[in-house]
Amino acid sequence: MQKKLKSICIVGGGTAGWMAATLLSSALRGSNAKITVIESPDIETIGVGESTVPSIMDFIQACQIDLKEFIQATSATFKLGIRFDDWLAKETATKDDLSNNKSYFHPFGRIGKNFNGFDFYQTWLKSLADGHETRWVDHSPSAIMAEQERFMLRPQQTQDWVLSSYAHALHLDSILVARYLRNLCSKRGVTRIEATVKNVTLDKKSFIESLELENGTPVSSDFFIDCTGFKALLIEKSLKIEQEDWSHYLPCNRAVTVQTEQLGSPVPYTVATALDAGWSWKIPLQHRTGNGYVYSSQHCSDEEAIKTLVNSVSGKLLNEPRIIPFATGKRKKIWHNNCLALGLSGGFLEPLESTAIHLVYKTLFHFIKNFPDMDFDPHTEQAFNDKINVDYEEIRDFIILHYSTSNRSDTQFWRWCQTMPVPESLSEKIRLFRERGEIDNSSGQFFSSDSWYSILEGMKIRPRKYHPLIDGFDRQDLAKKMDGNVTDIKTTVLKIPNHHDYIRAHCQVNKMS
Repeated sequence: MQKKLKSICIVGGGTAGWMAATLLSSALRGSNAKITVIESPDIETIGVGESTVPSIMDFIQACQIDLKEFIQATSATFKLGIRFDDWLAKETATKDDLSNNKSYFHPFGRIGKNFNGFDFYQTWLKSLADGHETRWVDHSPSAIMAEQERFMLRPQQTQDWVLSSYAHALHLDSILVARYLRNLCSKRGVTRIEATVKNVTLDKKSFIESLELENGTPVSSDFFIDCTGFKALLIEKSLKIEQEDWSHYLPCNRAVTVQTEQLGSPVPYTVATALDAGWSWKIPLQHRTGNGYVYSSQHCSDEEAIKTLVNSVSGKLLNEPRIIPFATGKRKKIWHNNCLALGLSGGFLEPLESTAIHLVYKTLFHFIKNFPDMDFDPHTEQAFNDKINVDYEEIRDFIILHYSTSNRSDTQFWRWCQTMPVPESLSEKIRLFRERGEIDNSSGQFFSSDSWYSILEGMKIRPRKYHPLIDGFDRQDLAKKMDGNVTDIKTTVLKIPNHHDYIRAHCQVNKMS
């Protein structure tokens, strides 16, 4: 007879802990499984994952969360992609062009329309070879919306290819996210214990048997989720699962963050600017702006990083700059026995592509898909770990791509990037692209071929050839279709409301608590 899990204990709150409680309370509805969150009053939310990717919308839908209520509760704005400044060379980007020699744009959603079954990128390359010049981003609805600072939620069941092609994510306040999800979980019957875990007891098979709180109270559960951040109290300190170190690929190991007052209207994209020893982010919310500098301590001191960040931001500082040390990598096993490592306890990849919250959601998604019973079949655990390992490695390679393709050589950090080690998985992908403009994108991977093309085009890297059969396309017909698509996008985008106006009309924060 199948023995179902009767209880799950989440150790640690924050964004990861309350995302787990929210999604599991939805997935386990009707199962009578008890969900408990042990949240220490002494630990602050890190506050790095404030820029998201489109999978945040999947999480909101899966948890049956009211989008308008969520946006207002988290001071969120909309995000259509990421603008990268100064990654190709050290210059000053201009605001009104998202794809010039000083900056490039990584848009969400689809780019272009495929012709006769061929990937759009291939037909675009052919049009360039024919002398028909259009920017890559001219064919992206999300990029043009961002350039024009326009936004609206996609109409349901639209037949317009432009409106059906763009995608969006959110910029949000991570502390407010945790607070909102905690309140939501309380209404759904999730138990919250405000306490700090003092000891962890294992049984003879090295499964977690119980926890001891600071006041001596024992807490037992069938399954445990470690959301204790870099401390990794359960997965590392108790179960001895080590971290796989990726710092030889990604040398940045510290971040300094600061919040500033919001000046002007928030734009619908994140800005990531390459600096002397790493890069900075700028995340516009409704009530403030989040800023940070991710850097390598071998190439920059904490004092220098703070000075660089503070001198680069606009508006009054709302808090003191905060230093966050981190180690790039992931657990060798994210699920081990009756413990799942989630968020920072499972691994950390710098937030260059805003994937922190995505990885929390994806880890939970795989866990629910491979949800165990009390037999804890090791093959199920292995299947989960194999899948999440692929996800982490894909994102790792995509982040490395930004550094390894840069032409910057103005500082020691960027000169190191010129000869940095690259995983074979990434080297093979770039080799295939350079030869004929193809990206081997296996089913289930998060970053689409269009995302890879956007970074490579932004870094001025183009393939030697395009697909030979595309030479059979009529040159004038191809040019006409290209121009038609660009016109369709521009015409449609200009009818879309201004991003800030849309927020004020539909989901503006009434009062910050």
